Amino acid sequence: MYKTIRRLLLAMVTIGLFSSPAQAEPTPNPALLKKLASEAPALQKDALTKAVAAMNCAVSSGMEPADRLAVIDFSLPSSEPRLWIFDLRDQTLLLEDFVAHGQNSGDNFATQFSNIRGSHQSSIGLFRTQESYYGRHGYSLRMDGLEPGINDRARERAIVIHSADYVDPTWIERQGRIGRSQGCPAVRPEIAEMVVDSLKGGQFMFKYYPDQEWLASSAYLNCQPSQVASLIGR
Repeated sequence: MYKTIRRLLLAMVTIGLFSSPAQAEPTPNPALLKKLASEAPALQKDALTKAVAAMNCAVSSGMEPADRLAVIDFSLPSSEPRLWIFDLRDQTLLLEDFVAHGQNSGDNFATQFSNIRGSHQSSIGLFRTQESYYGRHGYSLRMDGLEPGINDRARERAIVIHSADYVDPTWIERQGRIGRSQGCPAVRPEIAEMVVDSLKGGQFMFKYYPDQEWLASSAYLNCQPSQVASLIGR
């Protein structure tokens, strides 16, 4: 009887009478995760795991692979290094350093995020870096947000990587944090050229924060290939 019922259920799934469960978050390559984690022990495992999972989902859904992955962990204070850049081919860490968040995202800790122009808040989620350029902050890098409603207005908001004098660790002793931006992930002038050159031309950037609504709804973190494919094709 059990075998008969089991065969019947399998047949019903096959012909579509039962829907298959929603696809779960993809499991990142364990070897890659282990190697990157060993390269960046200060980077929280959850932030790194989700960064690699989101990137893997984008690539498996049709996006071109990248050579670099940048991770910003906004659950950490600005008084600590919270930007990591990895070389995915060599599986090595290229940089660990400070990065600013938006003025209206919080003081030392960023707790508020926005996709709205003029909010002066940072945004979270998966991004694809694009072209470098010279602007009022010098050598800078544009990026496109890949998550609708979360970060997809990044270009419209002029959310770019640029250098800023206020990203200065000496400020920490005076005021308990580095300076803040208008929403851009600004970096120290001493490393800006290296950061832009490492990330320009279609690399991945992932900005993490344990926002429960985003974690539950992100098409990349919960890997929904059809939805991601439609986003890539826009």
